Amino acid sequence: MNILPEAEHGRIAAAIAEAERQTAGEIYCVLARRSDDYFYPSAFFVALPILIVSLPLALLAHHWWIDLRPAVLVGGQLAALASSLAILLAAPRLRLLLVPPRLRYRRAHENALRQFLARNIHATRQRTGVLIFISLAEHYAEVVADAGIAAHVPQERWNEAVDRLTEAARNGRLPDGIIAAIGLVGAELATHFPPGGTKPNELDDHVVEL
Repeated sequence: MNILPEAEHGRIAAAIAEAERQTAGEIYCVLARRSDDYFYPSAFFVALPILIVSLPLALLAHHWWIDLRPAVLVGGQLAALASSLAILLAAPRLRLLLVPPRLRYRRAHENALRQFLARNIHATRQRTGVLIFISLAEHYAEVVADAGIAAHVPQERWNEAVDRLTEAARNGRLPDGIIAAIGLVGAELATHFPPGGTKPNELDDHVVEL
């Protein structure tokens, strides 16, 4: 199922087309449900406490004169680990809670860069492509600009676009936030890269869902 209704896809496509009429730049939007399944990182953060806790438990058992054979200890560790992994497989949302925010943001940022290259945003003739990327599970948004733009537009302007987008998303108005970000990005592109002559539409004017 789509993340956004078809009507909202139409609104976003129209906003991109309108913004691009005023500039030689290109705007592309990608909306991802998540940027990673986080199974292996979450499994690590579950397995580590199991291994750490089992050692003092074994020492306490020895102190209390409880005969805890190595095979029993290892079997308990494996059983706890297997149960934890089964829960992680069945509950994808739980994985996010076990992964540090810094890792979540890094994975989302890496996904944004992958999408920038995979969608050929870097291949426009004047190197004036801009990606507006949103990853919902991580509550992450980013504007990635090509080399031809980065030298003219400070990062603070893109941060402002992200702030508008995320504020609207927090209030349940994600499409409005995307359109607001498109408007701000388009205004910056129009200032520094006005349209000149015949301008081909090098990138599709729609939001891609992952």
